[in-house]
Amino acid sequence: QVQLVESGGGLVQAGGSLRLSCAASGRTFSGYVMGWFRQAPGKEREFVAAIRWNDGTTSYADSVKGRFAISRDNAKNTVYLQMNSLKPEDTAVYSCAAARRVGIVVSSSDYFAWGQGTQVTVSS
Repeated sequence: QVQLVESGGGLVQAGGSLRLSCAASGRTFSGYVMGWFRQAPGKEREFVAAIRWNDGTTSYADSVKGRFAISRDNAKNTVYLQMNSLKPEDTAVYSCAAARRVGIVVSSSDYFAWGQGTQVTVSS
């Protein structure tokens, strides 16, 4: 059974940085796509970034492109989301997810396993 555990959230001032981690267990993730999503109060869950485990191919939402970076550490079975130049509108619960897909997918319905989420709050 796949288990995903996020960490690294917190409170940061606008312009600051945070690095989120997603520790994955339960199987090897070769051939999987790992994604980060976020959900702000009163809003729908939205795609943030994704990475193909095998070759590191990445994809980003336009709203975070150039500020966020997704990466993975094969040895630690961990996915990271480095968030720089944070804005108040980045405030949300961030969750990582796993998809059994060959190519990058951005729809939450394509992901079958989810972590519990970690809160990120950016103050102005």
